[in-house]
Amino acid sequence: TSPAAPAAKPRYLKAMKNLAAILALALTLPLTAQMPSPGKEHQKLARHVGTWDAVMEHAGEDGKPMKSKGVSIRKQPLGGFWVTDNFQAKFMGMDFRGMGTTGYDPAKKKYVTSWVDSMTPSLMVMEGNYDKTGKVLTMEGKGPNFEGTALVTHRHVITQKDANTEVFEMHIDTGGGKFMNCLLYTSDAADERSSV
Repeated sequence: TSPAAPAAKPRYLKAMKNLAAILALALTLPLTAQMPSPGKEHQKLARHVGTWDAVMEHAGEDGKPMKSKGVSIRKQPLGGFWVTDNFQAKFMGMDFRGMGTTGYDPAKKKYVTSWVDSMTPSLMVMEGNYDKTGKVLTMEGKGPNFEGTALVTHRHVITQKDANTEVFEMHIDTGGGKFMNCLLYTSDAADERSSV
């Protein structure tokens, strides 16, 4: 028998007793003290939940303006913290699919969003806040440039016109702090909703 063996067992027992004490303390805490709950900022996002019909306006390959149609299906499945967006459309004659998540980060005191789609290999992460009216959400972050060769600053502006209409604008930094409005779309709720 190794001389260290007798000392190992007491140390093991002491560690197990400490673990048991920590677990016992955790169980005595109220569940609400352990688990955060959605705040008013998360509840504000609930007004975006539902099925939305979108009409997109953008420049075609020849530079002329064109319109496309799409559908955005938004849900709030993760305990009320996150709104998920499943977007499908015809974009420049091709099938386009995108998926996003939007929530509120209490530590940053900002709304945060992520986006991936079928036309770009880069993950877009943005953050921002509503204006004083509570109807205009401006988000900024990094996303691919037009060529897909580098990450540049993107600015998204979502304006809630009323309970059933919103306007989305996507601006991309073209250099020197100048932004180009490269996508505009208006979404109308496919199902009537009340203001939140």
